[in-house]
Amino acid sequence: MRTESPSLAPYLRSQTQARLLAELLLKPDTAMSVTGLAKTVGAPQSVVSVEVARLLAAEVLTDERVGRTRLVRANREYRLIEPLTQILAATFGPEPVMARILGDIEGIDAAYIFGSWAARATGARGREPGDVDVLVVGTPDRAELNEAVEAAESALGLPVQITRVSPDSWELASEPFIQTVKERPMVEIKLGQVES
Repeated sequence: MRTESPSLAPYLRSQTQARLLAELLLKPDTAMSVTGLAKTVGAPQSVVSVEVARLLAAEVLTDERVGRTRLVRANREYRLIEPLTQILAATFGPEPVMARILGDIEGIDAAYIFGSWAARATGARGREPGDVDVLVVGTPDRAELNEAVEAAESALGLPVQITRVSPDSWELASEPFIQTVKERPMVEIKLGQVES
């Protein structure tokens, strides 16, 4: 199954390839099974297996066997790993980077990327996003969110804006801002996802 090249990075083969690379290159030292990768990137395991085989052959990824499971990870010795990682951080980075940064903050019920980055990530054509807008549902500490903004901006090289809303406000959606966010493209940030 051939998919269209991603609007955020049209020079990559497919959306699946881009998301797979982002998951592995933007989360240092992460090793995942093909099954885990397929679930994370939302693609059929057969498609992910083909992409992984291509990336292993090109030495962008390495693999190891743990029992009967094959785990793959970024090959930190690959000569183009740094520029490739920078490209992925600027294009597909917000989702995995924000998942990693927000994942350890208590009080977050859900988190979403919205605005221009979410629109491009979901296929809308347009200019390259100049920032990343994140909506956090819950009651996390504001100081921890401020630290998260600094870490995310450093990792992504883009301005990051985090808006916090209460679970009740999100559920009721009575405020115009929340209504607008819910009506437009959003990308859920998968928090606390077990990598395997």
